[in-house]
Amino acid sequence: MIAVLAVGSIMISFGYITNQNSPETIKQSDPYEKLQTYKEELEKINQYNQKLLLELEDKLIHSDNSSLNQLNQEISVLKRVINDNKMELEQVIKKLSTMNSPP
Repeated sequence: MIAVLAVGSIMISFGYITNQNSPETIKQSDPYEKLQTYKEELEKINQYNQKLLLELEDKLIHSDNSSLNQLNQEISVLKRVINDNKMELEQVIKKLSTMNSPP
């Protein structure tokens, strides 16, 4: 379940930045602004994934032995997604810092 949510989050974030039919994207013709918006969306996704991770870890603490393996797998997947998201966010921040800010 978490794996599906994680993959869905990643696909939504990539779809958001590449969707040229979105009115918000059409208004923003400046690459800097697009990258800034993408960065903000990545941060939101990362915050949501962090919240999911905390909830799963809490379930792990309060669960019985029968569901421990599944919870550990879900936590592992979510940690990988969070790390991938952080790396992507770092790349976006580096690119933003090298670009000139909008006038």
